[in-house]
Amino acid sequence: MREITSWLHESTYIEPLSPGCRMCARGSKLVLLITGICPASCYYCPLSFKKGGKDVIYADEWKLKNQDDVKTLLKEATYIKAEGAGITGGDPLSKWERTIRYITLLKNEYGASFHIHLYTSGLHHAEAIPDIVAAGLDEIRFHPPPHYWSDMAVSPLAKTIARSLDTTADVAIEIPSIPSWQKQIISLIDWSERQGIKWINLNELEFSERNSLALEERGFQVKDDISAAVLGSQETAIAVLQHIALTDYMIGVHYCSSSFKDGIQLTNRIKRRARSIARETDIITDEGTILKGIIQPMHGTTLFDLSELLQHKYHLSKKTFYLNRKQKRIELHLDILEKIAKDITKKGHQCFIIEEYPTADKLEVERIPLP
Repeated sequence: MREITSWLHESTYIEPLSPGCRMCARGSKLVLLITGICPASCYYCPLSFKKGGKDVIYADEWKLKNQDDVKTLLKEATYIKAEGAGITGGDPLSKWERTIRYITLLKNEYGASFHIHLYTSGLHHAEAIPDIVAAGLDEIRFHPPPHYWSDMAVSPLAKTIARSLDTTADVAIEIPSIPSWQKQIISLIDWSERQGIKWINLNELEFSERNSLALEERGFQVKDDISAAVLGSQETAIAVLQHIALTDYMIGVHYCSSSFKDGIQLTNRIKRRARSIARETDIITDEGTILKGIIQPMHGTTLFDLSELLQHKYHLSKKTFYLNRKQKRIELHLDILEKIAKDITKKGHQCFIIEEYPTADKLEVERIPLP
């Protein structure tokens, strides 16, 4: 019997496990969305409205100005101290020349050990795969449509996967764990084993803003009040792993839970970024978010005026606060703000403690007014 390893946050696997997955667990994989365009129409696609179907490029949460915005891409990779990148979409093969350019760039910048994996439906521009691999791609993860899982031999992907197995890249399958689809998933794994595919990843199916209606129409429900995961998805994946554990197959099977993606992969990545971008006035929480004090000047008062007030009335050094001109506020340590907030607000200015993500979009989690 093959060993089933219980990993982090309910993630479970049978060896071998992709090195890309191990990097994701460390938060060291840059998520590079090449484009939101995709030839497939998967009803469960979780991509957001601002990305899905649009030709946009994102390095993690940082939107690139255009495909020549190399500076932003490399800066994000530096901030998270990236050991590799996961190239996603949409479908990267829809913009295969751009994909080759970015793989070449990242390999030249960070070296051969910088692990790059790519997700694709494989439905269009499959002829570009050898050139993409030649540029330095380490692993390619195919996403076959569900109606082919029980009979991959007739899938348009069968020949594409066969050709990909002749390249130097590791070949994998990545699909959602659809509740009660154990039979179809096992059939897909059986076929993958016979082809020599290295591993298959089963992702816990999740509700998103873009796929929620389609999932509800098919009768899916959330599994609890604190999760976007679909009820039954995890149970199906575990049943599949238990079945495969009884075989003598060589293929690896990894169940990636929703809580693993949020509680491990995302959390560790934002912690890495927080350590790179946090100022001395910021506090990094255990979850990787940043706590800071802010002062928003009253109407008619400039940031310069407020800066002068902090220096002369409250005797603060310029090193103890930061003028955030983009967001039109002054940022300073919580301890300092709490001491002066009562007096500052009497002058008409607004003081808050805020918690925000250290990501490029600086998503604000909470805002508490002072005093």
